[in-house]
Amino acid sequence: MRKLLLAAACFVSWQAVAQNTPSTSKYDPKELFHPLFNMQPGNDYRTGSGEPGPRYWQNKADYKINVSLDDQKNEISGEVEITYKNNSPESLPFLWLQLDQNAFSDTSRAAKTTPVTGGRFGNLDFKGGMTITAVTVEHGKGKAMAVPYSITDTRLQVRLAEALKPGSDPIKIKLAYSFKIPEYGSDRMGQLTRKDGIIYEIAQWYPRMCVFDDIQGWNVLPYLGAGEFYLEYGDFEYAVTVPWDHIVVGSGELTNSDEVLTKEQTKRMAQARQSDKTVMLRTKEEVTDAKSRPKQSGQLTWRFRCLNSRDVAFASSRAFVWDAAKINLPSGKTALAMSAYPAESATNDSWGRSTEYVKGCIEFYSKYIFEYSYPVATNVAGVVGGMEYPGIVFCDHRDKKDGLWGVTDHEFGHNWFPMIVGNNERKFAWMDEGFNTFINMLSTANFNKGEYNRERGTMHDVAPALFSPSEPIMTIPDVQQSRNLGILAYYKPGMGLKMLRDVVLGPERFDYAFKAYVNRWAFKHPTPYDFFRTIENAAGEDLGWFWRGYFYETWKLDQSVKEVKYVENDATKGSIITIENLEKMAMPATIEMTETNGKKTRVNLPVEIWQRGGSWTFKAPTTASLRTVVIDPDEKIPDINPRNNTWKADAQ
Repeated sequence: MRKLLLAAACFVSWQAVAQNTPSTSKYDPKELFHPLFNMQPGNDYRTGSGEPGPRYWQNKADYKINVSLDDQKNEISGEVEITYKNNSPESLPFLWLQLDQNAFSDTSRAAKTTPVTGGRFGNLDFKGGMTITAVTVEHGKGKAMAVPYSITDTRLQVRLAEALKPGSDPIKIKLAYSFKIPEYGSDRMGQLTRKDGIIYEIAQWYPRMCVFDDIQGWNVLPYLGAGEFYLEYGDFEYAVTVPWDHIVVGSGELTNSDEVLTKEQTKRMAQARQSDKTVMLRTKEEVTDAKSRPKQSGQLTWRFRCLNSRDVAFASSRAFVWDAAKINLPSGKTALAMSAYPAESATNDSWGRSTEYVKGCIEFYSKYIFEYSYPVATNVAGVVGGMEYPGIVFCDHRDKKDGLWGVTDHEFGHNWFPMIVGNNERKFAWMDEGFNTFINMLSTANFNKGEYNRERGTMHDVAPALFSPSEPIMTIPDVQQSRNLGILAYYKPGMGLKMLRDVVLGPERFDYAFKAYVNRWAFKHPTPYDFFRTIENAAGEDLGWFWRGYFYETWKLDQSVKEVKYVENDATKGSIITIENLEKMAMPATIEMTETNGKKTRVNLPVEIWQRGGSWTFKAPTTASLRTVVIDPDEKIPDINPRNNTWKADAQ
């Protein structure tokens, strides 16, 4: 026992010497491994393990929408009836709705906070916005009555005569409205003129319920452009009346195909539902042929249904070439991949392959994460560079080859984040854009049979960009500097998940935990804490150090090889190697040693080596003198100074 105590004392003494943090280091383990970080208690609504609690609730909003598209005035007009169910424990004396179309007016907050130089989310010099002509409420068995309401920028407040009590019968809100369609609606919607007609991409086109949740009650952040949407789930039935020669594609399932398709198109649609190869529903030669429509004058009403969704969008044009193919889902069910695009884009290296891309990415995500939940997936070519809605996405009509694959894959990846997992994009853009960027890497590698052709080099190559913003990932997107949005919302969190999978947890543990998160929060409203806790609990790892250093702070990473010695100065007895952590972030360490005889040895050390200080010394079972020692030899972590990652014998 005394020998053991002496040995322990010597060991502690040796360790203390070996782990002294050098004066040049910025690292402090007490900051990174703070014991109280990420330890807020769970509750009945959201548990400490990251699951929805036994008293979790969310409200429900069902929609019936009827509108007309006037292609002479470029205007949408109609009405929406919202059936709203209060499942919360609170009485609601007023309701809040979103009028995001108002952001496209030159009098909006979005316009007034857009730099004079413009930008992707700017929409200057357009006198648009939603005109509300009537608001009525039907409560219980009472008749529909006009109610007072107030509009503030992109929000509308309905003031109820009687509060909507918890668990009471749903309330029905009906609004009549209209708006002029902007040519470019902040890269969310708009119109594009082609030789055969205008392509209308229509989104944010009806008043939508704001989310009332257990986190902050009504979520009423104004819509400024960068932060996207936070929406309740419900069932949609919508009808769009358009000129007779238009084709309409939209979220969900077309329910009156016999009224709006020709017999030949119905036949081709049935073929497409059985075909893994793309089937033309309307060729570019048929676009100008009146016989490709079931009537030759007047208007047609297209009717759609989309269940358990948070939103719907549609596109309409007389210029559409249209094709489709079958999507094979893991359960044995099928869905339909479709593309609608102008004749100018109908080439084999461009939109002629769009449906193949839609099919490829949705089949991959359905296997990797969660089965695709809509009956149709449609890609539309138009003025919008890239935007996602449930079951339908808008991509640039000029995209070709890898560019078209990349934007199609990215926008349809959003059908998982945030369409299925309904996080708050207004505040936490990284929970949809970053997650999506991560799964896009896996999807692209799968599509290209193992090669991820859009990756920007190794993690060493991308480290300067990842750590360039002075703002953390957790910054609200509308507050972030516009130049940083691409890194903080997309790339940095995406690469962070890649590191968790490749370096910290390994693919098997990470994939299991990631799927657990999606299954727990499908069609619900998770917060960042719900994600963090689920990953930790399902993977069995305390990751507070990672969440803090990478998501909440702007800390950098710099590992180095400091010193190499030999046991008793004899290389045949093994090597004593000291590595350092010089910046405030930390990661597990992989060290590769190459001996003069050509033998290579690797040592993998967990992140816990950095809990006691910024340097670590270990013994390696080498048998000859070392030629080189390299930390992070595969360049899997974003080390900002890879110059100090290699020790060379001839440099000593």
